[in-house]
Amino acid sequence: MRKLIFAVIGVLTLAGCSEMRVDDFAGATPTFKPEEYFQGRTKAWGFFQDRFGTIKRQFVVEIDGTIDNGTLVMNESFAYADGEKATRVWRITPLGNGEYEGTAGDVVGTARGKVAGNAMNFAYEIDLPIQGSTWRVHFDDWMLQQDEEVMVNKSTITKFGIELGEVFIFFRRIPPS
Repeated sequence: MRKLIFAVIGVLTLAGCSEMRVDDFAGATPTFKPEEYFQGRTKAWGFFQDRFGTIKRQFVVEIDGTIDNGTLVMNESFAYADGEKATRVWRITPLGNGEYEGTAGDVVGTARGKVAGNAMNFAYEIDLPIQGSTWRVHFDDWMLQQDEEVMVNKSTITKFGIELGEVFIFFRRIPPS
């Protein structure tokens, strides 16, 4: 029993030491600049996976990005596999030193983000409609730009510190015609 307790403590200690930091990506290329990557048209494909690994929802997102007085405005149109449609408009402002803040209609308060190299970590709370009610959940987004067109995103969703699931999104910039 004592060995089991020490093993559990060891695993928890190592897990705590392995937390990813955005600064770990400093120098990674291509350099991610949200206000450049999302300017114009972008298409994305994604899914929500619950904490047990079951894919619960799939979706496609059409994004139109513009710059308004130094702020990135992202109009997102979601089409879910079950036929539901939704929209979200993000306003993301660069603050300098790789830091960003963002707002959207269903985001509670202000989202905070930081970029280093090809990565961005973006954290916020959102009021999410779930089965006829609204849950306030925390999103911890990790975006990694792969090349000029492709970016991947993994979001961990928690409530009261308990993981509810993850969202995986694959973005592709649509080159201007």
